[in-house]
Amino acid sequence: MEVFTSSPSPLNRSVLSGSEWELRYGYSRAVRRENHIFVSGTTAVTPEGNVVGLGDAFAQTKYILSIIERALIKLESSLSNTVRTRIYVQDIHVNAEAVGRAHSEVFKSICPASTMVGVVALIKPELLVEIELDAVI
Repeated sequence: MEVFTSSPSPLNRSVLSGSEWELRYGYSRAVRRENHIFVSGTTAVTPEGNVVGLGDAFAQTKYILSIIERALIKLESSLSNTVRTRIYVQDIHVNAEAVGRAHSEVFKSICPASTMVGVVALIKPELLVEIELDAVI
């Protein structure tokens, strides 16, 4: 992941993870403004464009949270600073339990505010989950 400063302050920085969509669509994986961090919708795709955990919502969720964790670390934070997660799930009736279990493994002791919603589609049909996250340091 690459960190860049978008202002003279070291507390105003952004992180790029190498996702093909970041440069194409003009956004950052995560942005830090003072003590607030906002993580963009993140899916289980490697920087090379490969989907991780095909057909496995649990594996995709765990991989997504590892990407998010690396972005938070680059911005001098951690998952323990999470205050909100937003989870978008394809076929929520089938995948909600697996996604919730993976989320709980990471956040059970933190208990951020969270929303899980079912969606018709994500950017690639193989993707089952997308997660956004907000953190406060």
